[in-house]
Order: sequence, then C-alpha cells, then structure tokens
Amino acid sequence: MFNYTFQWKQALARLPQMLDGALVTMQIAVLSMVIGILLAILLTMFRLSGIRVLSAVSKTWVEIARNTPALFQIYMAHFGLGSFGIHLSPFASILLGITFNNAGYLTENFRGALKAIPDTQARAARSLGFGQGGAFRYVVLPQMLRIAFLPMTNQMVWAILMTSLGVTVGMNTDLYGVTQDLNALTFRTFELFALAAVIFYLITKTITLGARLIATRLFRY
Repeated sequence: MFNYTFQWKQALARLPQMLDGALVTMQIAVLSMVIGILLAILLTMFRLSGIRVLSAVSKTWVEIARNTPALFQIYMAHFGLGSFGIHLSPFASILLGITFNNAGYLTENFRGALKAIPDTQARAARSLGFGQGGAFRYVVLPQMLRIAFLPMTNQMVWAILMTSLGVTVGMNTDLYGVTQDLNALTFRTFELFALAAVIFYLITKTITLGARLIATRLFRY
C-alpha cells in the first residue's frame, strides 16, 4: 500500500538552487515591507487629515486590502493591469500585490498605534517650538513605529509566505517557484516541498525571534 521510496539525496542536491530562490523571496518581502511602510504612513496621514477625499482614498485602500484575497490583489496587478496595456513582469506583479496588501494592513496598525499615543505628546512638542510636521516626525512617528513594531513583524512573516502565490503569475525564481520547477524535473514532490517548508519555517522563525529580541532590548521602557 505504501511503496514510496524517499530519495532525500536528490532533494538535498538541489538545496543551493532553493537557497538562491529563498534570497529572491526575501528580496520581494523586504522591498514590499519598506514600500508598504512608507505608503502606510502616508495613508495614515490621509486618514487623519480631515480632508474627505484623502480620507476616502485611505479607507478604500484599507477595505480592499483587508477584505479581498491576496491572490486577487496579485491577479489584478498582473492580469488586471494587463487588460489596460500595462504589462508587468511576474516579479513586479508579486511585488505590487504584496505591497498593496502590506500597506492596507499596516495602515490600520499605525492608526491604532497613533490612538495609543496621548494627544499631549504632540502639544508638548509644539510648545517646544516644533511645527506640526516636526512634531509628527520627531515625536509622534517614533512612538507609533515602536508600538506597531511587533505587528509589523507579523506582516513581514505574512509577506514572506505570500511570495508563494507568485507561481500563479509565472514567478519561478523565488523559493516556491524554484521548488515547483525542480519538482517538474525530478518528481520528488514530498522531499522537495518538505525541504522548502523547512526553509520557510527557518526564515520566518528567525525573523520572529530576532524581532522579539530587538523589542526586548530596545523597548524596555
């Protein structure tokens, strides 16, 4: 009944290729987080600006990002924009889709973090001679990022895992895409994907533990 013969040597021989794919996975995740954080800060400012149009843009972005599947967002970046003559590479499509998702979730995290900061912080900064922009940049923003640090870590982990969806738009240079191609060549499905799962686990676990260590050392008070 169970006559499958494991051939781990074949899978381990492909490990260097898979690690190269893991580097691409990390590249996508890091870029999507950096751009996503910048966009989220901007969208948070839009949301709190009191200007209806800007607030509506922020709310719409957040609603779409949080209430539609990540796969849909990647499909729209690749196939949806393609319908209008805007053709993106698989790398650009997956990066755009994940960045859109990150920005939506992080905007809500940042908005919640801002609500946790007393209004007196900004008023105190203004009394010391800071303008509205300076008070936000030097006083409020650092506290907001501190409060949202661990949720940002969770989003980073989610971004890494979302890169596996790139295979649906032809992405074959990331960890999941490389594993898929190697599986088509060797037919060692269990071994290859088990190894890929271990690599994903080690990456995400390292990021989680590293973030907790950083938070413990930097945010003691």
